[in-house]
Amino acid sequence: MRITQGAPGARILAFGHYQPANVVTNDDLAKTMDTNDEWIQSRVGIKERRVAGPEESEIDLAVQAGGKALAASGLAASDIDLVIVASCTLEAQIPNAAGRVAHRLGIQAPGAYDVNAACAGFCYALSTASDAVRAGSAKNVLVVGTEKLSQWVDWTDRSTAVIFADGAGAAVVAPSETPGIGPVAWGSAGDKAEAIQVKDRDSFLFQEGQTVFRWATTALHPIAKLACDRAGVDPTELAAFVPHQANLRIVEAIARKLGADNAVIARDIVLAGNTSAASIPMALSRMIEHGEVPSGGLALLLGFGAGLTYASQVIELP
Repeated sequence: MRITQGAPGARILAFGHYQPANVVTNDDLAKTMDTNDEWIQSRVGIKERRVAGPEESEIDLAVQAGGKALAASGLAASDIDLVIVASCTLEAQIPNAAGRVAHRLGIQAPGAYDVNAACAGFCYALSTASDAVRAGSAKNVLVVGTEKLSQWVDWTDRSTAVIFADGAGAAVVAPSETPGIGPVAWGSAGDKAEAIQVKDRDSFLFQEGQTVFRWATTALHPIAKLACDRAGVDPTELAAFVPHQANLRIVEAIARKLGADNAVIARDIVLAGNTSAASIPMALSRMIEHGEVPSGGLALLLGFGAGLTYASQVIELP
């Protein structure tokens, strides 16, 4: 028996993101429920979010983001041999998203599978993509986080409707002579699984906000520090800290406890809302597009959400 051997390391060549055109402001929501702009911003830090129309699916969002990442990477569709899609909001589980996304992007016969680790999904998918490249199971991987949360939210429930939104973000992972994606620190808290759930096919997304807030602000900064330790990086060396965009108060609390004093902190949630598995690659793509982070700098990613699941790793910015 033989086993394949891959590259010494893996790195991200490029990011891409896509948001629907429809902007929903806090004032828009105030017209249909008991809320207002000040209440929403003070609790979750969101000013506006994007919501896809009925004709735009989570697959459509993924294709747009994946196509932009692929174009920015300099690779052709024929160079990609594995596609991983992270999502927890697919309208139907069969067929999977990855195969459909690959086909629409002209990627012929790649390995294709989906990952559902909710808001930690992109970090889970990125880690498995890196492992596949280093093991020789794949050479170039397209990783996409895509969500259409609007189809799972009760738009009369202010505890969820003010938070969640739609969008997609993607990255292309390729071989590298030196590590560009650090070891993952991941895990789960299944005893708290019911804190975020969709009970059945006829239910909307439910969240115990205070339970999630307490868990996120107390349990996750050690995971982020562990990812730094495993990568041999001190938090003060980070150019960027990009946690899942769950809630601005959570983002800022984790950042303070981490001690990443020199890092640019992603605050994409203010204009994008919580887009679950899409939030980290979307935020990074926009930060790179706006010149907020340096090429070659180190960024710490931290995904966390339903499950409850979490994952963190250090990456070198493309």
